[in-house]
Order: sequence, then structure tokens, then C-alpha cells
Amino acid sequence: MKSLILTLSALITISSLQPLNLQAQGIAVVSGDKIAFLGDSITAAGKRPGGYCQLVIDGLKKDDIKAEVIFAGVSGHKSNQMLARLEKDVLSKKPEWMTLSCGVNDVWHGKRGVPLEDYKKNITKIVDQAQAASIKVMLLTSTMIKEDQANTLNQQLLPYNAFIRELATTKKCLLADLNKDMQEALKKFPKDAPKGKQLTVDGVHMNAYGNYMMASGILKAFGLPQTKISAFVEEWKKIPDSKTVNLRLKMSQYEYEKIQTKMNAPVETVLMKFMEEKKAELIAN
Repeated sequence: MKSLILTLSALITISSLQPLNLQAQGIAVVSGDKIAFLGDSITAAGKRPGGYCQLVIDGLKKDDIKAEVIFAGVSGHKSNQMLARLEKDVLSKKPEWMTLSCGVNDVWHGKRGVPLEDYKKNITKIVDQAQAASIKVMLLTSTMIKEDQANTLNQQLLPYNAFIRELATTKKCLLADLNKDMQEALKKFPKDAPKGKQLTVDGVHMNAYGNYMMASGILKAFGLPQTKISAFVEEWKKIPDSKTVNLRLKMSQYEYEKIQTKMNAPVETVLMKFMEEKKAELIAN
């Protein structure tokens, strides 16, 4: 466990792998800028405490850049749906910046997904319309569909991400190559670490480390130095309520009733209080 924690603490250095078109001078965002985060359920979850969208705003704030946030992630959405709601969810709010995370569902949904050529057209239209509205765009490569690059879905995702990289160059967008970052990060875990949930909770949606990785990649693309980002990560780990541990304690009905007769509060409440006290004790020691 100690080796796992030490390894995870070092994972964020992978975002120092700066895409070729991101050698920007200084920080691209200034105080007062509004940043719209357009995406699917991964981005929708980024709105939560400890989510990557919140961490990006927090990281900028720690660097004395007070940016406003527009959350525009909708679970299950693909490129065609993001294009359809672009005006309502982004353009009408007049942000200075928009990050675009799209591609996982276009591939993952199979027959209900979006073929590559249609995806290209949709993403290009999203970028064109945003830029026509004087919104600066950062493109994010899609992370992964299960934490196994060799699987069929991730192989199908390859040309989608290749297009994002190409479009970033063509349209002069910033690029956060999160797919590359994620693959590199997964190589850093100890061999005995649990497989499939190192950066995600289910193979797709980010856990705490996945959120750190995504936020770090975006902040790096905006121009923040890695030394600062690494320090931010250590502070992010202390965000309250950003981690939930679900414990399923099994017992017989007899055991439950026996415990209840000795308590003046519900068994669940008593056990939760006990765990809170035990948590504080373990942290202190």
C-alpha cells in the first residue's frame, strides 16, 4: 500500500509530456475569463468536489487567476448531441474559453455511436462555431474505454484521437493529450496494484487520481509549470468529501437486533460514528 501511494503521488508528472503545439509562453487564461467545459458524463462528474473541472478552476485560483466556470457536461452525450446544444450550453454564455472532451461515447455506444467521418464533421463544426464566436478552444483527447489499451474499443478510439490532434494543429487550438497521459500513468502503477480501476471507478469515469491527471493535463496546456501543478495535487488530496468509501457490513437479523437492543440510536448511525472516530485515530497515528 505504501509503495502504491508513493507511486500514485508521482503519477502527475506524466502530464509534463507537452504536445508539440502547446509550447505557449506564459499562462493563456487571465482573471475574469469564463471557461466552459463541454463534454459527456466524465465532464459532468467533473463538476463534483474533486472533479477535474473544479480542480482546473482551483489550480488557476492558486496561481492568482480567478476564472469563472460554465459546466456543460451531459451524461451519455456524443459529438452530434454536443453540437446540437452548443449554442444553448456554451455560445450563449459567452465564455472566453471552451474545453472539449468528446469521443468515448461515440465509440463506446457501438451501433448507437457516431462513425468516424461523422464525428470529424461534428467536432469541426463545434470548433468552427466556437471560434466564430471568439471563443478560444482547447481540445482534449478522449481518455480510455476500460484501462486496457489493447482492447477493441480503445483500438477503435485511436483514429478519433488522431483526428483531435490533427484538428488542434489545423485550427490552432490548445491540446491536452489526456489519452497519452493516461496510458503513461497506467504504466507507473506497481505490478500488484488492482487492475482496471487505477485511474477510474469503472474503467471509464475518473477516480481521484484520474481527476488529478485530467486537471493537470489541462493546466499544463494552459501554460502552468509542472512544479506548481505537482504542488496543487498534494493540496487537492485534502479536499473534504472528495472520496467516499462504501463498506458493506453483513450480519444476520439476529445480530442486527442484538446490537440494536444495546444502542439508543440506529445501528447504522452508531457504526458510522465509530468509523469516523476510527478514521481520525488512524490518520493521527
